[in-house]
Amino acid sequence: MKLVKKKKRVAGSYSSSSMSDIVFMLLFFFMVTTTMRDEEIMVKIKLPEATEIAKLERKDLTCYINIGTPQDALQKNYGTDTRMQLNDKFSTVNDIRDFVAAKREQLSEADRIQLTVAFKIDEQTRMGIVTDVKQELRRCQALKINYLALKPVD
Repeated sequence: MKLVKKKKRVAGSYSSSSMSDIVFMLLFFFMVTTTMRDEEIMVKIKLPEATEIAKLERKDLTCYINIGTPQDALQKNYGTDTRMQLNDKFSTVNDIRDFVAAKREQLSEADRIQLTVAFKIDEQTRMGIVTDVKQELRRCQALKINYLALKPVD
């Protein structure tokens, strides 16, 4: 029986100089493509379906008003009545004027007239509260309103 001697293998080397370039490229990609959530939705919203949908062109000129019943975890503190959410807190119709004024302050002079108020309203919400909100928006001269809805399933 003949003993076969195994040859020693030399470990292959690789250059890790491009590794940092790849890591930074991936980091940059995710930083650019990721959007941060502006606010936490505190109300249940089931949007109604729509037949015609117009896409918002500039979301930075949009402020959102959410109307619906509080989430299940919040119903213990806030009840089950319909509530309006501005930013990250429940508000009343009287708070809309300050909400719109604060949003306008963040915008440039040219963009202030293009401010759009987008409604996210639960389909079970009564129109009385929506009418009150719209009346207050008229008093604030916030006349561009958009209703968010689901795209119909084909």
